[in-house]
Amino acid sequence: MSDARRMTLVEAEETGNPHKGNEFFWQPAKADNFYRKWRDKRLEAAEWTRRAGFVQIENLANPTESERFELMRRCSISNIALYQTDPGTDPRLALRDFADGFALRIAEKHRSAGGDGIVALRESNAPAQVGYIPYSKRGMNWHTDGYYNAPKDRISAMVLHTAVPADDGGSNQFLDHTVAFIRLMDEDPAFAQALMADDAMSIPQDDTTGRPVSVGPVFYPDPDTGALQMRYTARTRSITWKDDPLTADAVACLMEKLADDPLTISLRFAAGQGVLCNNVLHDRTGFDPDAAQSDRTVYRVRFHNRVKGA
Repeated sequence: MSDARRMTLVEAEETGNPHKGNEFFWQPAKADNFYRKWRDKRLEAAEWTRRAGFVQIENLANPTESERFELMRRCSISNIALYQTDPGTDPRLALRDFADGFALRIAEKHRSAGGDGIVALRESNAPAQVGYIPYSKRGMNWHTDGYYNAPKDRISAMVLHTAVPADDGGSNQFLDHTVAFIRLMDEDPAFAQALMADDAMSIPQDDTTGRPVSVGPVFYPDPDTGALQMRYTARTRSITWKDDPLTADAVACLMEKLADDPLTISLRFAAGQGVLCNNVLHDRTGFDPDAAQSDRTVYRVRFHNRVKGA
């Protein structure tokens, strides 16, 4: 194998061939041609999605065949589908059926999830939630959901649905994680390779919740489909990166690229608007700084598998 190179995840994603680990080998000429085509297609799709706007859904609990197809199509080409529905719809009654329509396996198991697996993200003083950023008015930096989970519990897709927007702030940014991978490849393929290492990023044990230490890659193949997935947080506390210069440079490059990527989707959701995605990169600005108590409410549902058809 002296003349072979380690394969990135793109061929598995394109062909739908799941595989274990990140070790595929390829011939250089074939790989270079394949990657260029994949790269161009993903960037074109991300640019289209950035301008595409929202899919209108008449009944969130039971989208029509054409509505469901369009959501799946968008998740297939760029991992992100924005939607809007009647703001008077009660999300807690509709989102479970919505998820079932895409054969999504709900992954919410923690104490903030109700029996339906839906979490209400709102400012809270509840003992089990106080001090945690999602239940505060504070901003959240770039991350993918469940970056602290063990490999068997990784998050592959999610819904964020706004029931009550903030009066001030609470905006989001979204970026297809394959774009982040491409930015690293463009800068130096070794950076992307470093963040595919099985020990690239570690999250320490949480004694409060009993969550064990989580060690794994940033970029990895989805176990069901082989598609590119990402596990990442830009936070600097309660996280340890692999102690080598290449990983440090790769992390610094990734943070720099995320700061101003032109394919980022920036928006402030209104009531009834949301996103269905394959756990793409996202963040949140702070909100309602002058309010004694904010009413902003976003419902979150996380899934172990990717959107059907994506």
